[in-house]
Amino acid sequence: MNFKKLSISLFTLCIASITLAQNNTNNTYFRHLRYNHVSPYIKLVGTYPIDASTANNTSHYVFKYNDDNQLIEITNNHYFTERRHSLASIGAYRTIIAYQNNKETRIFLDKNGKRIINDREVYKEVFTINKRGDYSKLAFFDENDKPMESNWKISEYHWFKKRKMVIENRYNLQKEHQDISTYFEFGTTGMKFRKDGSPIGNYNLNEDLKVINNSVGVASYQDTYDKYGNHVKYTYHDENNKLVMNQFGLSIGTKEYDAVGNYIKQGHYDQNNKLLRGRDISSNQHVKLSGKASITDSLDIKRISLGYLIALQELKPELMKEVMNDSLNKVTLGFNRALKKEAVTAPLTKERMIQNAKNWNKSNTRFPPKPSNQIKILDVYHRIATVKLYSDNWVEYLHLIKLEGKWSIVNLLWQYKNVNRYPF
Repeated sequence: MNFKKLSISLFTLCIASITLAQNNTNNTYFRHLRYNHVSPYIKLVGTYPIDASTANNTSHYVFKYNDDNQLIEITNNHYFTERRHSLASIGAYRTIIAYQNNKETRIFLDKNGKRIINDREVYKEVFTINKRGDYSKLAFFDENDKPMESNWKISEYHWFKKRKMVIENRYNLQKEHQDISTYFEFGTTGMKFRKDGSPIGNYNLNEDLKVINNSVGVASYQDTYDKYGNHVKYTYHDENNKLVMNQFGLSIGTKEYDAVGNYIKQGHYDQNNKLLRGRDISSNQHVKLSGKASITDSLDIKRISLGYLIALQELKPELMKEVMNDSLNKVTLGFNRALKKEAVTAPLTKERMIQNAKNWNKSNTRFPPKPSNQIKILDVYHRIATVKLYSDNWVEYLHLIKLEGKWSIVNLLWQYKNVNRYPF
């Protein structure tokens, strides 16, 4: 039997069945998704419900349910770009969910209906459901239905209940025990939940399922959600439930939201509730346009742009080092003899331009005695700018960027003034 063809056929049948079922589905619209990036045991929940008319004019998710009130599809129309954890979303345009016997299967599609990996970088998730209706296992598969590991090196999650905790263990393809993530040291983990399904906390456990500190003295991190489903606070504790600093240099984290659930502010505190750092979270919902460029910025842009020409003309490698960004990409038009057609030349780097400033004009014959260097600032938007340079030799377009208060040239596209030098 050709198992690959059988797998594809079953997948096609699954999609077809869901498509037919959608004729009798109920659609519900939400502004946001409560998706816990740490443990997939936590159910997918929409927050801030809205009607279809409102959804037409704002970022949202569409939840589709079958006649048994089972969630069978999530469409991701959430296009605001507030900064979130990289795994705080599903990472697919459509998530298709199918139920058969004691299995719940999720596959992920792009806007063209093509199968893709989700934000865990897996193609398929298969949950096993026990007799009580709880998840007991999750396995990851590739597009050919072969077991695979996530980007956290996890192939399977296993869960069971112990008193008031759900116990979680994770394994790679070699059946080796894995930490909760690649950057956080919790092995066997106990999870507590509220009645609404939101997590109360995750606890690091020993072989006897007792709460213990990890190597940096953290035994649990605990979460607070508001009545709207927003994750508003997270704290780190030792085995005695006292607040401690984690390896990232904070003990308490806070998150603030606006009236419709957009994440707008973050704060980090120590165990004494002293503010360590805080910042506003920008998004497309709250756009602050750049003001006009300051006189200082305009003068700096002009000096840096012309400094590139002056460095070449006057043999000033230190000036070239100052004006060029470490990620410089300088290109022009050229003729590729191997391909027998015009092509973009290999990019020149900052290091190469510094060398050119040392010796390219050492004979003083590359430029006229009194070079003509002209500049036109085409546009400045906050910390990026576009400039046009005219010299005796070239016409050039420059992109500049402002990092740590200093402007530098990051892209440079040039061509000779003498257009007869080009093959076409």
